[in-house]
Amino acid sequence: QVQLVESGGGLVQPGGSLRLSCAASGFAFSTYVMGWYRQTPGKEREFVAGITAQGDSTNYANFVSGRFTISRDNYKNMLYLQMNNLKPEDTAVYYCEAWPEYRGQGIQVTVSS
Repeated sequence: QVQLVESGGGLVQPGGSLRLSCAASGFAFSTYVMGWYRQTPGKEREFVAGITAQGDSTNYANFVSGRFTISRDNYKNMLYLQMNNLKPEDTAVYYCEAWPEYRGQGIQVTVSS
């Protein structure tokens, strides 16, 4: 049974940091390109960051502007997103995805004072 379980979300003040984690199981994690997407009500799902199967290359949405870092640990079947200098517009549900097949349930990130 494939599972992608996100954790680490919550409420943070503007300028703060959060580290999202995604625990993967039930598939060959180390062979999948992984990514983070986000979505807010009434808006399209939005790409945030991606990382190759071996973690040797990453890419980011323009709005990240050096604030986020995606990483993975193929020994632990874990995906991470370190988010720094968070802004209110980063408020969204964040999803971990194993492209193109699997998606987690999502986790809420709220940036507010």
